[in-house]
Amino acid sequence: MPSHHLAQVNIALPLEPLGSALLADFVSALDPVNALADAAPGFVWRLKEYGGNATEVRAFGDDRILVNMSVWESAEALSDFVFRNPEHAAVMRRRREWFVPMREAITVLWWVPAGHIPTVAEAEERLDHLRRHGPTPRAFTFRHLFSAPDALAAPVPGDEALRCPAG
Repeated sequence: MPSHHLAQVNIALPLEPLGSALLADFVSALDPVNALADAAPGFVWRLKEYGGNATEVRAFGDDRILVNMSVWESAEALSDFVFRNPEHAAVMRRRREWFVPMREAITVLWWVPAGHIPTVAEAEERLDHLRRHGPTPRAFTFRHLFSAPDALAAPVPGDEALRCPAG
């Protein structure tokens, strides 16, 4: 059993309030896509509130920002869900319809000890680190993966396949 899991956070700034007609398709996809994530191989945990999602979490210095944070057993498991799950990919393809394009990084990955549940404050710090320093073992991206602390110094096997295909 691995001693570390992969945490991720991604944020988005909606073009309009969640209750708007513009975001209706996004909001209606939340529960089904979250259920798929919960059942995906390698899924460990995700940030959620009483309603089953994290749309009420306020962070990153702007009350309008939506936060998606989860933990996975491996980079492969997360990559499979993010890029290869058809329902998730369909939502990702439409993100420009619903969210403001942001100039800074909106997604960050980092390794956590198995069993650790990251906090939103931790996620904020990791995203800030990535924005300030670029990818490092402390905060990185799919394009620049770093091995788990307990892994050998060699590159992650198949890491080319884990990088975001669309850039």
